[in-house]
Amino acid sequence: MISEGNDEAERLPDLRRCERIRWPRPIIENAADAALKIWREPKGSGHRVLIWFAEAEYLVVLDEREDYILPWTAYPVEREHQQRKLERRWERYNEGN
Repeated sequence: MISEGNDEAERLPDLRRCERIRWPRPIIENAADAALKIWREPKGSGHRVLIWFAEAEYLVVLDEREDYILPWTAYPVEREHQQRKLERRWERYNEGN
């Protein structure tokens, strides 16, 4: 949750992620808050739960397992096009439910 990059051996800590390391838990615990946009997406053979805190430009991703939910990643979403993409994904999910 504090580094970025595809190659595990070469990942470097991301200071923006480090500054927000305590954010995922209160976001998850306050999932009923209207400020949070929450949706579920298929990923591989399972599903991911995305919690988008748009006001803070922060995304928490959880991985649904058979008997539990695993914190997968969390990070600031600073680029406008990424924020628009998340909004569209959330809207698509809500149209289907």
